[in-house]
Amino acid sequence: MRGEMWQDELMLECVTAGESHGAALIAVLSGLPAGIKITTNTLTKALAQRRKGYGRGTRQNFEQDAVTILSGLRHGKTLGSPVAVEIKNTEWPKWQTVMSPDPVSRQALLRDAGRGDERELARNLQLTKPRPGHADFAGMMKYGFTDARNVLERSSARETAARVALGAFAQALLDQVAGIRLVSHVTSVGSVSIPLDAPVPRPEDADYLDSDPVRCLDAHTAEQMVQAIDHAQHTGDTLGGVVQVIAYGVPIGLGSHVSRDRRLDARLAAALVSIQAVKGVEIGAAFLQASLPGSEAHDPLYRADQPADANTGLGTIARPTNLAGGIEGGMSNGNPIVVSAAVKPISTVPHALPTLDLADGSVATGLHQRSDTTAVVPAAVIAQAEVALVLADALLEKTGGDSVAECSRNLWAYLDEVTQRTTFS
Repeated sequence: MRGEMWQDELMLECVTAGESHGAALIAVLSGLPAGIKITTNTLTKALAQRRKGYGRGTRQNFEQDAVTILSGLRHGKTLGSPVAVEIKNTEWPKWQTVMSPDPVSRQALLRDAGRGDERELARNLQLTKPRPGHADFAGMMKYGFTDARNVLERSSARETAARVALGAFAQALLDQVAGIRLVSHVTSVGSVSIPLDAPVPRPEDADYLDSDPVRCLDAHTAEQMVQAIDHAQHTGDTLGGVVQVIAYGVPIGLGSHVSRDRRLDARLAAALVSIQAVKGVEIGAAFLQASLPGSEAHDPLYRADQPADANTGLGTIARPTNLAGGIEGGMSNGNPIVVSAAVKPISTVPHALPTLDLADGSVATGLHQRSDTTAVVPAAVIAQAEVALVLADALLEKTGGDSVAECSRNLWAYLDEVTQRTTFS
C-alpha cells in the first residue's frame, strides 16, 4: 500500500474501515487477478497468529475475529473483482450504544447506580486526558474533538486485523504467481537480541515460529525474551523490540529507480512505518553498512558454476552477501528481501504517564486500560502482511495480467530472458 498522492499508480488498492469497538472492521482490496486459490480458513489462521504472542493482554482472549469474505471470491478462487472482508467485533453488544453511528437518547446512556440514582455509562464518559505516545492529543487538536475516544477508536492497532486479512490474499498471490514465500520473526525484545550468528529463518520454519511464544528461532534467546517480558509486567512497564521480514524467491527487477514513488525500498518503508508503534525501518544491514568503508559495505557479483536460479533469473551470477537486503537502486536484485522494523514500547503504560486534562488544564495522568506488556510478536505478523501487500503490488506492476496464469506466463518469459543474459559459457 502506498500513500494517497500515488493512488492512481497503484496496481492494488487497499482500504480499511472500522473502529476498535465498532461493529466490525471492513477491508477492501481491488486489483487482484482472477484465479488465486484461498479460503476463509486461510484468513482465520492469519488473524489467529496476529492475536498470539507472549506478553499480550487479556483482550485477545475474549475479542475474537469472526471473519467473512463478502465479495471477490467464489469456490475458493478470486474472481478478479474487488475483495471485501468483514471482521466482526464479538464485543460489539457491550459497545453498540456508546459507539452507535446514529444519535442515541440521553436515557440510553445512563445506568442504575444502585442507590436510586442514575449515572452515565463509564464507556461513554468523555476522555479528556490525552495519553502520551498515542494519537490522542494531536488528533484532538487536528479535528477539533473534546473527546479522545473519537481519535483512539480509529488509531487503535485493532485496525491491523484488516491489514493481516488482506495480506493473506497478497501472500497467496506471491506464492502462486512467482513462488515468493515470506517469513517473519522477532530479532529483539527490549534489550534482548538474537546473536549475530543466529540461524536465519526460512519459509519452512514458519510452523515453528508460529508456535513459539516470542516468534524466535533461537531457543536460548527466546527464553531470555520471555524473562524480560515477565520482568516488565511485574514492574508495571512495557517493552518494544525489532521484527524482521524475509521474502525468498523475489525476482530481480521489482520496483524502479525512475521515480521516488516507484522505489521498492521507499514503498516498503512507508508501509511498515504505517503500522501503529513502528518508528523506524532498516533495509538489509543498513545501519551496519553506515559504519563500514565503501569497500566492505556492498555485495559483489561473482561468476558461479551452478545451475540458473529459475525463480530470480540470476543465471550463473552469485552474490555471497546480502548487506543490501535484496534491494539496490530501488529495485529487487534477486537476493532475498530483508526488512526490519523498530517497534516502540506500548504507550499505555501501567505506571500512567503525566499529561494534562484538556477540559480544564489541570495536571493529570494518562488513562490506563487493559493493555499488552509488549506487542512485538504480533507486529511481526502485521509487518509480514504489509511486506506482502507491497511486493504483490510491485509484482503485478511488473507482470500485468488479469489471471494468475497470465501473470505467471509474463513473469517466466521475462525471467527466461534475464537468465539467458546472465548465463555465461
